[in-house]
Amino acid sequence: MRNSILVKAFFWFCLVALTVASLLPVALLPPQSFNVWDKAQHAMGFGWLALVGLLAYPGKPVRMCGYLLVYGGAIELAQAATGWRYGEWWDLAADGFGVMIGAGAWWAARYAARLVR
Repeated sequence: MRNSILVKAFFWFCLVALTVASLLPVALLPPQSFNVWDKAQHAMGFGWLALVGLLAYPGKPVRMCGYLLVYGGAIELAQAATGWRYGEWWDLAADGFGVMIGAGAWWAARYAARLVR
């Protein structure tokens, strides 16, 4: 797959959309010690971001994954600073899990494409 400007623009659009969604105020939820659905949302969001990011910038996959983890940490710090959101280490762990899943899907797609050739 060629790295068109559209794929790169789509990656940046997704990154901005995830940032906005992560920092907007939400209704307060009942206190829970570990919200599984929230963690699944983190994993899905970062899995998607990793897949699209690696399609857009395939040259340095380890660097892209590292940047996404740093971005996830920055989101958690920003959420903690808002006063209406909470930054959590478990969210960052879910982000990392999502990055691994997205990177795995990217790797599998590249491998399958090579087999087809």
